[in-house]
Amino acid sequence: MTPWNLLALPPLPEDALRGLMAPLGGRVELRVPASRDRAALLAALPEAEIVVGDWTAELALDAEAVAAAPRLAFVQQPSVGVDGHDAAALAAAGVPLANTAGVSAVAVAEWCVAAALALVRRLAEADAAVRAGGWPQQSLQPGELCGRRVGIVGFGPIGAACARLFRAFGCEVSYWTRTPRDEPGHVDLRTLVAGSDVLVVVIALAEETRGLVDARRMKPGALLVNAARGGVVDQDALAGALRDGHLGGAALDVFETEPLPAGDPLRELPRVLLSPHVAGVTPGSTGRLLEAVLANLTAALDGHPVTNVLNGVSPTISRKLGH
Repeated sequence: MTPWNLLALPPLPEDALRGLMAPLGGRVELRVPASRDRAALLAALPEAEIVVGDWTAELALDAEAVAAAPRLAFVQQPSVGVDGHDAAALAAAGVPLANTAGVSAVAVAEWCVAAALALVRRLAEADAAVRAGGWPQQSLQPGELCGRRVGIVGFGPIGAACARLFRAFGCEVSYWTRTPRDEPGHVDLRTLVAGSDVLVVVIALAEETRGLVDARRMKPGALLVNAARGGVVDQDALAGALRDGHLGGAALDVFETEPLPAGDPLRELPRVLLSPHVAGVTPGSTGRLLEAVLANLTAALDGHPVTNVLNGVSPTISRKLGH
């Protein structure tokens, strides 16, 4: 059989990509864009049958890109988020879009708990004070995580993992998800935001979740932990709520613009823990991601259903002949 034309978009050297795809053998002909820009992407798409996406969303398949890829049969995104890809355009073209759901759940959940603990225990302030020659043993006044009400926005694999870990610390956990559930712990979003001592945001970014969380509606003194996407939280409202003391603190792994621009007010505000979008980046999660990508690509090549299709298209990949 003629090898499938696989276009790889991750921001890695071509040799590294070939090494990662080596288990597929001669069943694919791997190509990369001539350069990391839109023009090179559009030039490479007409021959592409399978696309492995760019986790940075720098090179993404919008409607114009989908139209430029008449042979495209499958898009595998090597991340949980599928930011930038036009899922509806891909669905209209009969192209399944799959992600790697669950591979980073443990890593992200651990980061969320660690971030909440850092805020509650005031670890950053303690470290800075001691380094500066201080000894604020009486004035620091750290708190305890045990007994706090934790609200989780989003309840996929990451949200479920967060719930398990926070409950292990003795927290009272509630959650909200876009899929209505009639079970203990599920509450409406307004109640969750207004009543949580710690609000953990781990929901996917989509048009209906953009600006979903307004920090001004949170409980006075509450803590916000965002490991979802920057666009899910109204960042201007968050900065205002921190500046005027409405919130007790925030831990942010994601931002509306990444890297966080120089001069952004979040850089200067107190009790804000900043992280460079690394909550899910561990050797373990990277290994699971690679395994998931290769498993789906192998399934596609074998004519077996792929997993984690997000846009409602049949998970059995069919080669488009005649182009």
